[in-house]
Amino acid sequence: MARRRKGRPINGWLNLDKPAGCTSTELVARVKGLLGAAKAGHAGTLDPIATGILPIALGEATKTVQYLMEGLKVYRFTVRWGEARATDDCEGEVTATSPARPDMAAIEAVLPEFVGEIQQVPPKYSAIKIDGRRAYDLARAEEPVELAPRKVWIERLQPVASPDRDHTDFEVTCGKGAYMRALARDMALALGTFGHLAALRRCAVGPFHEDQAITLDNLEALVHSAECQLPLLPVETALDDMPALPLTGPEATRLRSGQAVSLLRRSQLGRIADLCDGMVLCAMTDGRVVAITRYEAGEIRPLRVLNL
Repeated sequence: MARRRKGRPINGWLNLDKPAGCTSTELVARVKGLLGAAKAGHAGTLDPIATGILPIALGEATKTVQYLMEGLKVYRFTVRWGEARATDDCEGEVTATSPARPDMAAIEAVLPEFVGEIQQVPPKYSAIKIDGRRAYDLARAEEPVELAPRKVWIERLQPVASPDRDHTDFEVTCGKGAYMRALARDMALALGTFGHLAALRRCAVGPFHEDQAITLDNLEALVHSAECQLPLLPVETALDDMPALPLTGPEATRLRSGQAVSLLRRSQLGRIADLCDGMVLCAMTDGRVVAITRYEAGEIRPLRVLNL
């Protein structure tokens, strides 16, 4: 017999503005307890020093997390020049120093090296697994950490301010898997000095933006108010970039039971005119998401069924 999940069946997304000083996992647990939700998760880890957008998935929205994580992200970060740190951010011990400080002309000259598809070696203090162990656990135990470079996508990178000789602020738009700590470290090395990440804020994750986010303090005040109207976004918010496919009632019923649905009826061929094999679609009926599906050989097959 299936074990019944404790908590309320809340379905949707919470666009949370993460405060500094806590982990993403701690924040999800706090929100889950605050709302009494049965199920919760997040889309994209932020380090404890970071602030900004942490989309929290509740209930059936957790089934769409992987699709949101494929979207572009926007960050603002500050590089502190002249110091290398063990963690590549301000929390680690200083491992090397340099008197060299780049000027804006030098910074702008090296930026093209870090735009587009680039190779990036993740920080040693990261959650990447090596033979089943987290890299940061190995680093803390002073064991060797060898991480292979990975391809990441940097769509846009530009300096936005230089408050003093030691610091420069940047804004970046990037794909998944890119580490701002590694970007700060590598830009400094390309400029003939050392550097680390001094501050980090995530401004956007796909359709989730900071001007629409709610802080933890405001969420707590709202939950404890007499009229609590949670600022939840629909489950399908994470699927904004996914093509939608309308279904009839019988087709939706078939998908919900985990069965494939044929789209080859002559009267319905217009629906598949622009589809190609392997395409992932958001199947909907009456304005609700039924399932995330894959189109193959004239039929759609359910990848994740959403019980909404």
